[in-house]
Amino acid sequence: MSDRFAITTADVEDAARVIAPAALRTPLLENAALNERCGRRVLVKFEGAQHSGSFKFRGAYNRLARLDAQQRKTGVVAWSSGNHAQGVAFAARLLNIPATIVMPADAPAIKTANTRALGAEVVPYDRFAESREEIATALATGRGAVLVPSFDDPFIMAGQGTIGLEILRQAEEMNAAVGQILVNCGGGGMVSGIATAVKGKRPDIAIHAVEPAGFDDTARSLKSGRRESVSPEARSICDALLSPSPGALTFPINHALLAGGLTVSDDEVRDAMRFAFSSLKLVVEPGGAAALAAMLAGRAPQVEGASVVVISGSNVDPDSYARIIAGGE
Repeated sequence: MSDRFAITTADVEDAARVIAPAALRTPLLENAALNERCGRRVLVKFEGAQHSGSFKFRGAYNRLARLDAQQRKTGVVAWSSGNHAQGVAFAARLLNIPATIVMPADAPAIKTANTRALGAEVVPYDRFAESREEIATALATGRGAVLVPSFDDPFIMAGQGTIGLEILRQAEEMNAAVGQILVNCGGGGMVSGIATAVKGKRPDIAIHAVEPAGFDDTARSLKSGRRESVSPEARSICDALLSPSPGALTFPINHALLAGGLTVSDDEVRDAMRFAFSSLKLVVEPGGAAALAAMLAGRAPQVEGASVVVISGSNVDPDSYARIIAGGE
């Protein structure tokens, strides 16, 4: 990997060492009904089984575990729609670090409640009228705390990249030759980390970012070669993937390493959530289901070898989940 990128494969391997005592090795699953529907071999990396219900714990723990004694005393400030919030809160609790999280006022109630239950202070904001970064930066400056970005941070990116290392090891254990990996994408932290890890060892594997319709800023950025933005009017049920633009650190990696970007509709996401419930017996949140939706909708290219789908989280409000599973909006 070139020095011009924020992380290298070695950084991901180092992150794996740091998080090993705390993070879970999440399962890589194969399901006959999924293979039959897709007409190919599909493996599911289920990050809903990770601490706090999503992949975000990996990056959060990798970042917080590296703070010195004084930084741990003054605490951390993060911003998140919910999964990074819970990941930071849980990592902070394990490491005895005070945590404050700036969260959208309309974030799923279960994510806000879980963040508070883990001991973090929650500061609400209006995602359509206020800047979460400005609020968090002001809080951190005033308290002398450390900012923990949700994706645009080398330690966060490297921590998320440990998913890629696990996929390679687990696929080998299953005698599965991986041809491509589909990864849900908001700001690009997870997919850039996974791409760094995988491409450093298996440059033949194609990595695709998957985004909700209207929030395809990464897909458009990959085509234009510059960081594109999302329309302020865009809306989606995939609350975990609603970043306004690709990260300054994540995009150069994604532009260099990704095979492309795929887009799915909210209806396709709902269908994927219902399939995961009925056939895979997995609870999946909307933002966690985008990559599965792309596979089920036939958006993923045909490749030699198995296709891996990353289900990135399972934190969904019971009421909205019940409506989706029942076939409603």
